[in-house]
This record gives sequence, C-alpha cells and structure tokens, in this order.
Amino acid sequence: MDLTALSLFVEIVDCGNLSQAARKLKMTRANVSYHLAQLEKSVGVQLLRRTTRRMEPTEVGLRLYEHGRNIRNEMLAARETVTSLGQELQGRVGISVPSGYGQMVMGDWLIEFKRQYPRIVLDVLFENRADNLRDEVDIAIRVIQEPPLSLVARSLGDVCYLACASRAWAEQHGLPRTLQELRTAPVVTSGAVGRQLRLSAYQGEERHEVLLEPTLISEHFPFLRSAILAGLGVGVVPDYVVQDQVAAGAVLTTLQDYRLSIFGTRMYLLYMPNRHQTRAVRTCIDFLLEKATA
Repeated sequence: MDLTALSLFVEIVDCGNLSQAARKLKMTRANVSYHLAQLEKSVGVQLLRRTTRRMEPTEVGLRLYEHGRNIRNEMLAARETVTSLGQELQGRVGISVPSGYGQMVMGDWLIEFKRQYPRIVLDVLFENRADNLRDEVDIAIRVIQEPPLSLVARSLGDVCYLACASRAWAEQHGLPRTLQELRTAPVVTSGAVGRQLRLSAYQGEERHEVLLEPTLISEHFPFLRSAILAGLGVGVVPDYVVQDQVAAGAVLTTLQDYRLSIFGTRMYLLYMPNRHQTRAVRTCIDFLLEKATA
C-alpha cells in the first residue's frame, strides 16, 4: 500500500472533505480525488461515503484511518527525533486562551515558558471561540460546562464568578442581596450577546437562572476591573479579576451563598486526540498543567 496515499486519506478524514484537505496539502481537489480513488481501487472497497455535511469513513475506512493515523504520527515523531537530536528544544506551539484568563493569569505563565524554551515559537491567540481546534491551534484553554467528546480534555480546575462592587458604590447604593436585586442592578461584565446575559446560580444541587442586562460589557478584563473600582456598577466577573482588590477591602462581594456561572464552572485544556504532538507541544501541555495545579 502506498504510504503517501494512506497519509492523504488520513488528512481527508481529519478535514472532513476533499476541498479542505486539498487546501491543507496544497494540492488541487482533483488530484486529491484521484489519489483517493486509486487507494480505494488498490484495497478493493469503498473507504469514504458522503453525507449531507461531510465525508465519513466506512467501517473499513475507519479501521484503515486508525492504522494510517498511527503510522503517520510515528513517522512524524521519528523525523522530529532525528532533526532535533542534540539540539535545544524547538518547534512551534499554537495556543488559544480565553481573553480574561489569558490576560490576567496565563500571560505570566507563557512568558515564563518562553524564557525557559527560547527556541520554541509561541503563537498565542486571546479569544473566546467555542469551536473545535483549528489547524494553527495545538492547545485551547476553555471555560465550558462539559468538554466535547471529540477532544482530549484535561481539567485546570473550577471557575468561580463573583458578584462584587467597589466599597464606595456599595456604601452609596447597597449591594444586591438576592438574584432579583442583581437583575435590576447596573451590571459590569463580559460575554453578553446582545443585551441579555444568562447567569446560572447554583445553591447546592439547586440551579437558578437569571437574565441580566449589563450596563457595561467588555472582553478586556483589566478594563472591567477598572470599571468596578471606578464605581460603575456591580461586577459579575471571575474571581481572579478582583481577588487582590477583595483581599485589600477595596471591593466587596455579595451573593456568596451561590456559585455563579456564565459560560461554565470548569476550565479545561483541550487538544485533538488524533493530531501528532511535537515535543514542544507536549512540553507546553505539561508546563501549563503543572502551573494550574500549583
């Protein structure tokens, strides 16, 4: 069996269609289709079937894909071992981090990682996209309720949201003591789509839900912290945004009986199970897991 054709078949399954595979491999769609046809002819069975949205492997195709993926990954690992022998760790790591957690927590971690491994190229995206990993992203950090079954998920711990306000605002207006009072307060937060924001509030096993209409919305979390300190309203933000100010007494919290959540209650490190991981990517994953558990 032609290993080149087998590797091409793996790329088609990973991409889901011929056109995307052709773009990734820098080939014409016709050329990709030709090699697929030749591979199916050589094995004597259909390997892919077209659905309404993508191309899915047949039962035989799925088994061949698993073998081909393992062979491709072993070849990539062998090539990396030969080229990096005796050299300082190098390579490229594409990482997508949430805008807030990335700005206020992970930024320092990634700078430390870069200092330890100066020859690794870090490509860091600050974004809150919820889609699956793209080709340029090896690792994604996401706050979600449940990780997708199609990805490997490593827990980075719980995410705790706070309802909080500056001491001056609290003394002038009073902190909201119920979810209903929070709903009518001027809210400073992130992530609202349109005007309304759906906030989940857990009290033991009981779940409540309240729709908020924020007065100030931003994906820049240092700006949200400044807005809370400036007395612009009640912040609904992750605890790491204002933890120093809470400890100093400049920011007061409320609704402590509830566990608040907007996007989810846990943070995960995600990566594709079938994508070859370079030493650089594996080293970065281990580094981030160690930082999070510490």
